[in-house]
Amino acid sequence: MSSVLFLCRLHDLNKERHGYAKAFRKRGINLVCVPDKFPVDSDLRVLLDRYPDKPSLIIQPETVFPILPWGLTETSIPTACFQIDVHAYTCHRICWSMLFDYAILFHPGFDEQFRRAGHPKPLILPHAVDAETFEKSEGERDLEVGWVGRVDGPIYKTRRRVLRLLSQHFRMNEWWRSYTYEEMAKVYQQSKIVVNVGGDYYLQDANLRVFEAMAAGALLITQLPSELTLIGFEPDVHFIGYKDEKELLDLVKYYLRNEKERQQIAEAGREKVLKEHTYDTRVETLLSVLEQDKGRLFAPARNWSQDQVRLLYADWFSAHGRFREAWRCLVGVEDKTSAMWLHTAFKVLARQTRFRVRTIKSTLKRVCLI
Repeated sequence: MSSVLFLCRLHDLNKERHGYAKAFRKRGINLVCVPDKFPVDSDLRVLLDRYPDKPSLIIQPETVFPILPWGLTETSIPTACFQIDVHAYTCHRICWSMLFDYAILFHPGFDEQFRRAGHPKPLILPHAVDAETFEKSEGERDLEVGWVGRVDGPIYKTRRRVLRLLSQHFRMNEWWRSYTYEEMAKVYQQSKIVVNVGGDYYLQDANLRVFEAMAAGALLITQLPSELTLIGFEPDVHFIGYKDEKELLDLVKYYLRNEKERQQIAEAGREKVLKEHTYDTRVETLLSVLEQDKGRLFAPARNWSQDQVRLLYADWFSAHGRFREAWRCLVGVEDKTSAMWLHTAFKVLARQTRFRVRTIKSTLKRVCLI
């Protein structure tokens, strides 16, 4: 493989996307991105003409700025999409993945849903870490409990409550503020324990934080059940699990007192993450699958009619707030009397209406009218 095209702008390569990009480059694979002013719904052929070295793989890496060029179902190049938060809007993600040959799922246990829905190539590649970031120790661990992550929004009520409770009893970093990637790594390398709390809608989440905390050598304490057990991590061996918030304080106190036991579990977790769950190993797995498949193309939408593909594009664009592009897709459908067209048009209109209502409310709040 000589090059990979990421369907995003270069400055959108953050977090997981940056990790994959770095891992590809380490293997001598050139990585190219979409130009800044490239239209989000332009033709893929126009984009590919910009690169004399034809990419061997096209990846849509799920970024804040959405890009979905036309022609994905017609190109002879294998395509893949990241479904990072696949536990959210799973049914929609399954539908959108039909445009791609490979659906890369960052959480275990969802591949069977994709297969049942008709996608032949869901690939479980859980969250990972950049090993080089966590290779060196930062010396003394002067924080009893560390935390980095979002705490705003209605889905983090449990998280905010737990963190406030922990901060009342233990020495912590400023958990309420945002951190750069480098600052995050330093916080975890200075922490004896990292307590993970998922979003209220998915508390068993094996999110990016759990891998980063273990890679940094901190003892991870997270709620059970946890997705970690589905990907080979064992409670009391690689991490500590709790089932009730009432036992959390006692667990933290116990492992702060028992340093040897804490370090033994933390080191086992760190060793496993840095050996099996790095972006280098993820890219190695992906390339191995591609090599085995020898360029075969699997996207179900490659066999759909143009009308069906346009409706799927319309659904994707409207779900990502790109309503102008969504309406252009709908206008391009030949059979505008079909039940599927009417259903998609209604969804686009409903989403656009909700979006406008939210925008009006947020504007009014900013000017203190409500």
